Amino acid sequence: MIPLLELQSGQQGTIRALRGGHCLKARLATLGFTPGAPVKMVRRGRHGPVIVSVRGTQIALGRGEAQRILILMEEHNDALFTNN
Repeated sequence: MIPLLELQSGQQGTIRALRGGHCLKARLATLGFTPGAPVKMVRRGRHGPVIVSVRGTQIALGRGEAQRILILMEEHNDALFTNN
């Protein structure tokens, strides 16, 4: 498992775990970041927020938040994102 922040633009994976306190986990869960959900890195620059696609919605996350979302990377699974 790797942190979501380590994905490059266009790479995707499946959320496996959330690290952090109860408030952060609850906030991420309400945004759709739950174990088993497919996630795709849309845009990741050197600084500032990252933009990811989860459950059909693009969401901007702070780099600290993205570091706390652990994913299992998937190399070639386009079936997860049929709309993109």
